[in-house]
Amino acid sequence: MLQQTQVATVIDYYNRWMQKWPTLQDLASASLEEVNQLWAGLGYYSRGRRLQEGARKVVEELGGHMPRTAETLQWLLPGVGRYTARAIASIAFGQATGVVDGNVVRVLCRVRAIGADPSSTLVSQQLWSLAQQLVEPTRPGDFNQAAMELGATVCTPQRPLCSQCPVQSLCRARQRVEREQLSASRSPPGSRDVEECAPNTGQCQLCAPPTEPWDQTLGVANFPRKVSRRPPREECSATCVLEQPRALGGARILLVQRPNSGLLAGLWEFPSVTAEPSGQHQRKALLRELQSWVGPVPATRLRHLGQVVHTFSHIKLTYQVYGLALEEQTPVAIVPPGARWLTREEFHTAAVSTAMKKVFRVYEGQQPGTCKGSKRSQVSTLSGWKKPSAGQQVLDSFFRPHIPC
Repeated sequence: MLQQTQVATVIDYYNRWMQKWPTLQDLASASLEEVNQLWAGLGYYSRGRRLQEGARKVVEELGGHMPRTAETLQWLLPGVGRYTARAIASIAFGQATGVVDGNVVRVLCRVRAIGADPSSTLVSQQLWSLAQQLVEPTRPGDFNQAAMELGATVCTPQRPLCSQCPVQSLCRARQRVEREQLSASRSPPGSRDVEECAPNTGQCQLCAPPTEPWDQTLGVANFPRKVSRRPPREECSATCVLEQPRALGGARILLVQRPNSGLLAGLWEFPSVTAEPSGQHQRKALLRELQSWVGPVPATRLRHLGQVVHTFSHIKLTYQVYGLALEEQTPVAIVPPGARWLTREEFHTAAVSTAMKKVFRVYEGQQPGTCKGSKRSQVSTLSGWKKPSAGQQVLDSFFRPHIPC
C-alpha cells in the first residue's frame, strides 16, 4: 500500500484490510470484487490484485509458507519486485539486505554527493550496492526503516532539516554547500568542483554533468538530480450517469465493469466511450453504448453536465459528464452480465475509482434538491508526530562504521 502512496492516506485502508483479512488464508479466499471494493480510492489498483494473487499462491502452491528470502520472494510471488522483496526479507525475516526506495535514493545521493541521473542503470546499480554495504547485519529491518524515515521526515526533497540530521557530519552534499559558501566570493560562478572525481578519467559518471551548474539557492537539494518527466498523455472520455430515479424499490444508477486487464482493471464505472476532445460525435457514441446495455433510451433527455479532469500516473483523462434519467416508474431493468443497477448508497461502497466518484459529484450537483458540495471521503492524518530517537540512533551508529570509501 505504501508504494506510491503516503502513510497518512494508507493508515485507514491498512486497518480496514487487516480487520477484514487478518491472515493469508482469509485474503486467498476473498473475491477480486471484494479486494477492489476495499482498495477503491487508493489508486494503482493492480497492487491489490497482486496482493491477493500472492496470497493464493502461498496458500495453494506453497503450503501456506511465505518465502523468507529476498530472492525467493521476488522469484515466487507475483508483483513483488526488488525493493518490496528486500524490504519484506529484512523487516520481517531479518535478512541482511539493503533497500532502495525514493527516500533512500535521496539520502544516498546527498550523503555521497551523487549528481548524475539516479534513474540511470549505472547510478541505480551504485545505489543498490551502497545500500547493501551500509545495511547493519544484526538489525537490517531497523536500519532500512530508519533510512527510509530519514528521507521521509528529515532529508526531504525541499527544505531538508539538515541541522537535525544524524548523519550530517558524513554528508558530502552538506560539505559541498559549506565549500561553495566559503568560495563564493573567491571563485567565478559556475566553476566546476572535481575534487571527488577520479583524476584523468574524464567526466565522472556519478557527478552532475557540467551543463548543470551548482544552484546556490538549493543547497543540498542540488542532489539528487531532478529528472525531467514526460508529461502524461491526454485522453478524453464521455461518460453517462444513467439513473432510474422512480424505480420500484428506490432509485438506481447503472454501472458497468471494466475489462480484467489494463487501466482500472475489474473496477466498475458509468457507461463510457472514448471521445475526441471536440466532442462532435460524443452524444451518438454514448447513446449507442447506453443502448447496448439497457436497450432503447430517450435520446432527447441526455444532458451534458460538465467535465472532470483526473490524472493517473501516465494519463491525464478528461471526462465529459452526461446525465440521463429514466423517469418512468418501472421495475429495475434486467441488464446483461458485466452491468448492475445500484442504489446511491451502494455506489459509494462499490469498487469504483476516485474518478468515477468525481463524475458522480458533478451529476449530484445538477440534480434538484441536492447540494453541490458533497462530502469527501476522510483520510487520517498524522499531526504532532515526532520522529523517534531510536531511528536516529540506528542511523548514527550504523552509517559511520559502514560508510564505504
